[in-house]
Amino acid sequence: MAQAGESPGPAAAQPRPGTRERPLRVGQLLHGANRVLDRQIGTIWIEGEVESLVRASSGHLYFALKDARSQIRAVMWRSDAARLKFRLEDGLSVRCRGRVAIYDRDGKFQFYAQVIEPAGLGADALAFEQLKAKLAAAGLFAAERKRPLPLLPRRIGVVTSKSGAAVRDIIRAVQRRFPVPILIADARVQGPSAPAAVARAIAALCRCPGVDVIIVGRGGGSAGDLAAFNDERVVRAVVACTVPVISAVGHEIDLSLTDLAADRRAATPTMAGEMAVPVLADMARRLAGEERRLRRELDHRLRVARQDLDHLDERMKGRVSGAVAQRRRRLGDAQHRLETLHPRRRVMADRARLAELHLRLDKLHPRKRLLADRARLAELSARATDIVRRRVQDGARRFGGLGGRLDALSPLRVLERGYALARAGDAVVTSADQVAPGDALTVRLRRGQLGCRVETVEPGNE
Repeated sequence: MAQAGESPGPAAAQPRPGTRERPLRVGQLLHGANRVLDRQIGTIWIEGEVESLVRASSGHLYFALKDARSQIRAVMWRSDAARLKFRLEDGLSVRCRGRVAIYDRDGKFQFYAQVIEPAGLGADALAFEQLKAKLAAAGLFAAERKRPLPLLPRRIGVVTSKSGAAVRDIIRAVQRRFPVPILIADARVQGPSAPAAVARAIAALCRCPGVDVIIVGRGGGSAGDLAAFNDERVVRAVVACTVPVISAVGHEIDLSLTDLAADRRAATPTMAGEMAVPVLADMARRLAGEERRLRRELDHRLRVARQDLDHLDERMKGRVSGAVAQRRRRLGDAQHRLETLHPRRRVMADRARLAELHLRLDKLHPRKRLLADRARLAELSARATDIVRRRVQDGARRFGGLGGRLDALSPLRVLERGYALARAGDAVVTSADQVAPGDALTVRLRRGQLGCRVETVEPGNE
């Protein structure tokens, strides 16, 4: 061993193994480190966000847990993963219980998870939401696949426990409204075996003849009591059912996946029985109303049919009459053609044609034409003379009328009534202002005229 102040020699820098200082194999080192970790840390709970999840074909889960600053690789063996109540996914915040160790093969430090719980929702609530999202994405809750309930089922199937209160509530509701046969498929509605039992009962009722609607449900209870109706097997059995399904699980505030998949959801078993059948009195009133409507419709159709029959009868008579008349016309035409083609008829026609030609030839003879032209000329001469005479008479009458009108408008007519016409040169004097004393005037009278001179002028007032 080197003294203080001395620099170590080659032997001190690389000591040779002695009896108390032997090198460890890698496996021994990792095994010892794991014993230290197990002794110092042991089983712990850690919390983080799942990342890089890989599901191996063997069933093991490989993932990483991280927080804002760090991450650690983690693994969950198949036996522990099978006990998970929800589906582990990337991005989930979880709390994991397990231990830390170093993987012997590659020396990686990782966490071995034995139990995983959601950090927010409970495991059951998270599993419910995950299954709900999965089934909704598959279209099992779609409104377009929901079927209407039959108006009056021949038989009602009920899937529930025969010892529960729900079956009695359903029977009472059906018998009170409209008694129809009820077929009960007894099934456990609570416990681990309940989902398979309910699914088998639904499938069995689907195969029963006459069952037109099925009621699936049970009375109220805790979330754990209703867990069977949140199972995927029950939901798929409801969807695969060949007849409409009414879900009546728990109370109105309880909502199960079976409620979402069923064709109708009832708040209680009693309400489910009321949904399945109508009220007998209402049906009687409805049938009476339908009977009255059908009678009115039948009477109306009979009246229309009678009118149509009358119209067809008239059309048929018209067609028959028309056909008979057409046949008669055709027969008459045939008879006329036959008579026309007879030799005697042809001889008579030829004689008539010959007489017509003789008449035309006689009319076309020159002497006949001359006589006709003379008669036509005499007629035209008489018509011309008459026209000239009428026109002369009309002209004389118009001339006399115009002369009378001219005579009435003549100034001489005014002079004949004692008036005179004064002129100063060529101008007619109509006012005293036109002349002055000493001016010469010519005064025209009815007979003759006077030469005058103006002595005085007296202007008149207009």
